[in-house]
Amino acid sequence: RVENAGGLRPQPGYPPGLAADPPRLSRTQGNPMRHRHSEKLRFIGQWLKNPRQTAAVAPSSPELAAAMLAEMPADTRRVIELGGGTGALTRAIVSHGITGDALLVLELNEELHAHLHRRFPDELLVLGDAAELPRLAAEAGFLDAGPADAVISGLGLLAMDRELVTRILRAAFGCLRPDGRFIQFTYGPVSAVSDAVLDVLGLRMRRGEFVLRNVPPATVYVYERATPGA
Repeated sequence: RVENAGGLRPQPGYPPGLAADPPRLSRTQGNPMRHRHSEKLRFIGQWLKNPRQTAAVAPSSPELAAAMLAEMPADTRRVIELGGGTGALTRAIVSHGITGDALLVLELNEELHAHLHRRFPDELLVLGDAAELPRLAAEAGFLDAGPADAVISGLGLLAMDRELVTRILRAAFGCLRPDGRFIQFTYGPVSAVSDAVLDVLGLRMRRGEFVLRNVPPATVYVYERATPGA
């Protein structure tokens, strides 16, 4: 299912996120090595078209995806993914059993959004800006069943200014249950969310797994409300 809430046209402002998964082409089906090679080519192609909006030149690895999903609450049933890209994290979430209307995938880039629709026709796909997530999720009907348990983010937060990061985090937590988690990865040596932003939003940060088997190696970070019941 595809949603383009209110006819929204994507505007530049943040990198669309990291992920890669090609269309289902017969020459790559059943051959994981050729499939991953096609993923990398597709991802590099997007980077060449718009390097300022794509946070890396390689897709997220299965090991990184597994490390991110391991940080979800144990009872997670409903997930929002920010920056679906071409589908590496999306594929992992679907394989985890979170499918259909239980998964909302947001993507800013029109070409990547169209690719995600071809690859994941049964999931809820939304074209739009992560800073507008509460409105987009409500218009798509995702919030009718309640808030999300986790937000999985492939956005390039390190490339954004503090104001935009604050807007995106505030929007994400506006769609999360009180003890929900925002799970992000970064290639930098420190958290992509500054202490100043954490203080403003009343959040706390926990460093998760460092994933060496990723290009480049990445660290998972988990953000939660400092006072879940507040």
